[in-house]
Amino acid sequence: MKLGDLFNDEYLEKLGLSTKSTANHKMISEISENDFVSVDLKVVSKKMQESKDGKKFLLLTLADRTGEVRAIDWYNAGENDSKVKVNSIVKIKGRANVYFDKLQITLDKDRDSLITLKDGEYDPNLFVSITKKDVGAMYTEFQSILSNISNKEIKALVNVPFEDDTFVESFLTAPAAIVVHHAYKGGLLEHTLGVIKLSREIAHLYPDVNEDVLIAGAAFHDLGKIQEYEIKSFGIERTTEGELVGHIVLGIKMIDEWAKKVPNLPLKDLRHIEHLVLSHHGELELGSPTVPKTVEAIILHSADDLDSKMGQISSLKEKGSENDWSEYDRYLGRKIKFNWDDNED
Repeated sequence: MKLGDLFNDEYLEKLGLSTKSTANHKMISEISENDFVSVDLKVVSKKMQESKDGKKFLLLTLADRTGEVRAIDWYNAGENDSKVKVNSIVKIKGRANVYFDKLQITLDKDRDSLITLKDGEYDPNLFVSITKKDVGAMYTEFQSILSNISNKEIKALVNVPFEDDTFVESFLTAPAAIVVHHAYKGGLLEHTLGVIKLSREIAHLYPDVNEDVLIAGAAFHDLGKIQEYEIKSFGIERTTEGELVGHIVLGIKMIDEWAKKVPNLPLKDLRHIEHLVLSHHGELELGSPTVPKTVEAIILHSADDLDSKMGQISSLKEKGSENDWSEYDRYLGRKIKFNWDDNED
């Protein structure tokens, strides 16, 4: 697909890649102690509890695309517990305060301090983050790299999905994850381009790398995520296929279908490209059905792992760039140091 001048504000709005509509809505990351807030948030969890003096209250974990916050309802707990469901979107009114060093929102006494919203009554972009990078520039660079594949059959295979406008739009808007790296609209494009560029740079350092196979594998490695995830009005979720099959197998099925349109593609090249996709997680316990067994597969796994980690670090930095250290991250298995004091030993 040659999008060219289509990457304007109107086209980005159509794809849900415009951030303009949330500009006047306060996000969780912008709430400070003592703020009175009226905000739309997603219900992550809810639990009825009882204080030491026997008073029942409703404890909620609420979220938007910038993070989570706890909310507590002392006044209409039973009523709100019965009408609120997990994953629903609610409008809450209350005062922000700090409890044990954590921000929380205490709901107002009024019965309308918590209202369940229906589709169309809130902005879905509040709950799904959007890449901060230029989608048009990224896709143009992505296409430019693919156009340099020299093997005619491999190039024809790679072109098959990207000549389908509907597929391209799905690729442009898809996330690369639900909660970890590149978990936002446009994240799959951003991650795929990063992996391709890293793979190409690594390949140039070593002899006898089949760069055409490597670039094709890098372009295809996560395309199954287009079918694994779906963006709903309240966030990113796994599809039934995603839960039962997973993006690696879904991706292989897609490649097999595309290969039928390139009858002259040598079987050895198809199997090699598919091996890259199958093994890109690197280890069996990480979800790959096989480990990397070619130079190209090892390079792709390394590039994928690096870009994933750097994407996660970028997300951590956005959440706490003013701090010297990030919070402990389960995905990375460590904290990350962001800032250095010139006086540190």
